[in-house]
Amino acid sequence: MQKNSDAEKTLITHHVISPSMTAADILLKNASQLITLTGDNTRPRTKEGMRDLGIIANGDLWISHGQITAVGVDDGRGHDAKTVIDCTGKVVMPGFVDAHTHLVFSGSRENELAMKLKGHSYMEIQAAGGGILSTVRKTREASNEELIAQAMKRLDTMLLHGTTTIEAKSGYGLDPATEMRMLEVAKSLGGQHPIEIVSTFMGAHAIPTEFHARREEFINSMTAMLPEVKQKGLAEFCDVFCDKGAISLSEAEIILGVAKAAGLGLKIHADEMENIGGSALAARLCAISAEHLLKSSDSDIRAMAESGVIGVLLPGTPYSLMMKDYADARKMIDSGMPVALATDLNPNCWTESMQWVISAACYQMRMMPAEAIVASTINAAHAVNRAGKVGSLEASKQADVIVLDVPNFEQIPYHFGVNLAETVIKKGQIAVGGR
Repeated sequence: MQKNSDAEKTLITHHVISPSMTAADILLKNASQLITLTGDNTRPRTKEGMRDLGIIANGDLWISHGQITAVGVDDGRGHDAKTVIDCTGKVVMPGFVDAHTHLVFSGSRENELAMKLKGHSYMEIQAAGGGILSTVRKTREASNEELIAQAMKRLDTMLLHGTTTIEAKSGYGLDPATEMRMLEVAKSLGGQHPIEIVSTFMGAHAIPTEFHARREEFINSMTAMLPEVKQKGLAEFCDVFCDKGAISLSEAEIILGVAKAAGLGLKIHADEMENIGGSALAARLCAISAEHLLKSSDSDIRAMAESGVIGVLLPGTPYSLMMKDYADARKMIDSGMPVALATDLNPNCWTESMQWVISAACYQMRMMPAEAIVASTINAAHAVNRAGKVGSLEASKQADVIVLDVPNFEQIPYHFGVNLAETVIKKGQIAVGGR
């Protein structure tokens, strides 16, 4: 087995005692690397902690009644499992947590690729009738059944690639009725699909055309929804696209202030196109996360690190926008800022693969493979308030586990452009594969 520095991984060599007095439901046996991510997971990982994967060489993992019951090295009790999956030469790790998606929308915008290739910017495309406002028109016209059918296909692809928990933002309605429908659709999907969905209200994704001359009225209409959204349990978080050409800093602060008063967690799209103060606002409000962060300054990064704001980085977005700048993940991690990764699945950045995101994070943002894995599991789980349930492989945690057909974790970003997930287990049930 290839050796790595202590900064890259921690080898655990102890044996488990007795996994269970009764037969386990599933035993994942003899993994080349069992990535447990055990440790102090009460808070997001930072600095060196983002390179500690808690690897057990030739490790085994037992699952019963939807939970992990033991991790370690088999002491000869493999016959006590109803289903045994041989993971020889493979990596076993927590299911990916995709901490930023726009799951529910209608239509697509592949026609905009030609405009990008001709040099048109994101905001220029939007001004020409494309972008977010194009998707808003199609989403408003779609029925709930159509929205569910389209989103189900995306969820199926996510699951096939090893994602077991996602965050899903609204934001393609931009009116109270459609925004509420999007949240209701996401809730319905969560009850129908194995993937766990954490919902975020993002009615302030852009200023719709009909409100360009009445911005204050639009902002008031979005803030008026927040108490009902919270009361009905349709969202846990509120997000705002705070950027040039979108929601202003003062408008974002108003919306997030009302959201906080309503009991919603705070997130903010910040510093994607321009730095108008969004990340500084995230630090000041102690938001759970700030997302994108391509244009964040050194002082913004320090402020977010001090406030414990998680930077949810989305390398697929500058890739799809053909931008030269990516978020400075290296500087963020070195400053002590916790970092998570996500796809930003949406009609402009259409990927469901966290495996590809991990690769892009390494090649474009200089993240180490171990850091990218932490950012896609336990740190991403913190960004959606699920770290107590998922994101690491520890006894009593929910059994969200994937088997990847690679011998070591370094190959996850290195072998890109294919699906490496062989088996996907969600809440202790085999959802994909299981050979």
